[in-house]
Amino acid sequence: MKIHSESRIAFPLARVYETYRDRLPEIAAFMPDIREIEVKSRVAGPRGPRIHNIWRASTEIPSIAQGIVRPDMLCWDDHAEWDDAAHHVDWTLVIPAFQEQVRCRGRNAFFADGPQSTRVVLSGDLDIHLSRIPGVPSLLASRIAPQVEKFILKLVQPNLENVNRSLERFLHAQG
Repeated sequence: MKIHSESRIAFPLARVYETYRDRLPEIAAFMPDIREIEVKSRVAGPRGPRIHNIWRASTEIPSIAQGIVRPDMLCWDDHAEWDDAAHHVDWTLVIPAFQEQVRCRGRNAFFADGPQSTRVVLSGDLDIHLSRIPGVPSLLASRIAPQVEKFILKLVQPNLENVNRSLERFLHAQG
């Protein structure tokens, strides 16, 4: 599945980019369905930092998915490689409970949209393979796959998009 969104943030490019890169754990407080973002590691790279964040969601699991998805599975690893000169980040999300079943990766690109506005373009791919879940019969996997895919997409894509709105609220709160 393709993931794509574009949004505008009413702050200059440098401030948006640096806040997104450096203050994501603080922005989590402005995201209603995220409990926390923990910085697991941050390593300086030749073009920008490589950051490993752990996201922990606070959302309800639909009844159809409760047999497969447990509350402790509502977290994911965000591996991000920042390119400070090009103003973009390439990311890969890994859901520990579904490492072999779910693949999600993409890029967020940041563009000046006038002196006081930034356009953020998110593009990526989300691939879900329920048939690879141990113990799930293939007939059952094919029957519930659409519901689980919708749930995972509902969990991942809005959070990717909500970061931009939450970042803007965070920056307004900072003054």
